[in-house]
Amino acid sequence: MKRPTIADIARRAGVSKVAVSYALNGRSGVSETTRARIIAIAEEVGWRPNSAARALNGAHARSIGLVLCRPARTLGMEPFFMELISGIQDELSARSYALMLQVVKDHAEEIEIHRRWWGERRIDGAILVDLHLRDPRVAVLQELGMPVVVIGHPSAAGSLPSIWSDDSAAVRQTVQYLAALGHRRIARIAGLPELVHTVQRDQAFTRTCTELALDHHVVEHTNYTGEQGAQATRRLLSAPGRPSAIVYDNDIMAVAGLSVAQELGMDVPGELSIVAWDDSPLSQVVRPPLSAVGRDIPAYGAHAARMLMSLIAGEQVRDVQDVTAGLTPRGSTATAKRSP
Repeated sequence: MKRPTIADIARRAGVSKVAVSYALNGRSGVSETTRARIIAIAEEVGWRPNSAARALNGAHARSIGLVLCRPARTLGMEPFFMELISGIQDELSARSYALMLQVVKDHAEEIEIHRRWWGERRIDGAILVDLHLRDPRVAVLQELGMPVVVIGHPSAAGSLPSIWSDDSAAVRQTVQYLAALGHRRIARIAGLPELVHTVQRDQAFTRTCTELALDHHVVEHTNYTGEQGAQATRRLLSAPGRPSAIVYDNDIMAVAGLSVAQELGMDVPGELSIVAWDDSPLSQVVRPPLSAVGRDIPAYGAHAARMLMSLIAGEQVRDVQDVTAGLTPRGSTATAKRSP
């Protein structure tokens, strides 16, 4: 069926298109009786405002942008982003806003999409994720003047307001917990090395291991997939002086690491303790259930969306430190096995 237009409503109401426009946009120039009749007809025929036309008139597009520079095939397996998006969407839906989501292969493509969306007035603002060291997107978005909220540490966000969580404190708590269980050889299977939060976690891990005088600690970087998590785990567990505990940067890799340990005939947690990050339901459905570092990720996304809506409304928005992730011990961690 053809999408109903203002002209269709005008014909049914027996008035001009100008009168319909005035009525639907809440402007004076029509009687309240005529306005009510026009609105009733618009609802009856299922008329909705044209977002492009509204943008040309200076109205809000009533949508925000989120661009993810990740392989599309792996996105559906990443619980963190699915939960983050659900929190953003819940907040936007309550305000009758839409979320425009795009998956890209690199930052150059992401920058071009932001330029086009903003230039065509298709979005009122954007949320920036996966903050990199010396991130080229930050300077471009500052120059565009588009309302943007960064999910990431303010040290790399320039003048853009950010919401962040203290990952260093969470790493420190996790390493201290494993050390208290008697683990002296602890490894970390991390994400992409160029991400700001990866660097901060790496530094906190190395610093805490050094302070606790642990005998052995190593960091392996991956692309967050289960495949690379499994490969890194297999290398670590097949090498001399293998770790007695491994901390993973997400639960997909932790589950893959658990499978590798079981494949090699290792008892978890008797011979190897495992800690995941993000603590999605996936961490709790495997056996043994995974000890995990986590926080309320949907609430994190909703908080970022609220900050952006305030920015779009012209309010002053400052950097916000959100709740620090906490460790929940489960069946995948135990006292370290003593060496003979």
